[in-house]
Amino acid sequence: MIWEELKDSLIFTGLQAETSDDVMRQLGAAFINEGYCKETYVEALIAREKEFPTGLDVDGIGVAIPHTDVSHVNEPGIAIAVLTDPVTFIQMGTDDEITQVKLVFMLAVKDPNAHLENLQQIIAIIQDTEVLKKLLEVTEKKEIIKIIKEKENSL
Repeated sequence: MIWEELKDSLIFTGLQAETSDDVMRQLGAAFINEGYCKETYVEALIAREKEFPTGLDVDGIGVAIPHTDVSHVNEPGIAIAVLTDPVTFIQMGTDDEITQVKLVFMLAVKDPNAHLENLQQIIAIIQDTEVLKKLLEVTEKKEIIKIIKEKENSL
């Protein structure tokens, strides 16, 4: 389960960013600094997002799940960011529809076989609009971990 690996150092509340690239650079830098990802991770992430957008509109709440190829990852992890102001991501499955994202779940996937399982675990969380609203309101990293683990335990 990816939620067991949640670390304070990879959770950001009140993250300020101008663009989706800015979000990915900030979270990607945290992954690199923590040793989860290689120096190539951020550029690969941005390139993949242009090719395969990850923005989602979940009942009016913008969420993005950026990730990239396993070759840029040293060990698996997840970074979570609640943005102070929404940034534009392209909607998943489209080339040009945009969604205003305030919540980002960024994956560092090491095992290509675990990729779909990780996405399914995130989708199980983000399908619950009440959980998303709670995540958007909190200011403490520990509270984000608590909300997610409570939801995970109820599944």
